[in-house]
Amino acid sequence: MTTLRRADSKDEIAIAACARKAYQKFVERIGREPAPMTADFASQIADGMIFVLADDDDLLGFVAFYDAQDCVFLENIAVDPVHHGKGYGRMMIDFVEQYALKNEFRSVRLYTNIHMTENLTIYRSLGYRETGRGEQDGFHRVFFEKAIAG
Repeated sequence: MTTLRRADSKDEIAIAACARKAYQKFVERIGREPAPMTADFASQIADGMIFVLADDDDLLGFVAFYDAQDCVFLENIAVDPVHHGKGYGRMMIDFVEQYALKNEFRSVRLYTNIHMTENLTIYRSLGYRETGRGEQDGFHRVFFEKAIAG
């Protein structure tokens, strides 16, 4: 049975492995490992920021997000490439959006690397609008926001 639950410390190795697999294809395009491959997952788990999508003991993907003033910031989302095309990414984004709605936030914000062109298309198709582009932490990022109706 597929469940989405808050991550705990036992999930850290599987989360890191999922991130490595999901983002490996972007290393050559970006010229180095993207930020999600080097994230401090232990801290994010301890802070309650990460939820994992799992089927029994098999981690299918994860999403990291946090409350940020008037919005929810979607920090990271990854699906193990073995499970791409099954709607798991959409399921996790819907979860974040429902969290924002339930907790009366005005929007969900996120960014992605300009070289992750697939992500640009996906976020636009899900109703996110581009709000800017710029360099941040040495990466060329595209910023998005989606208003949450309440």
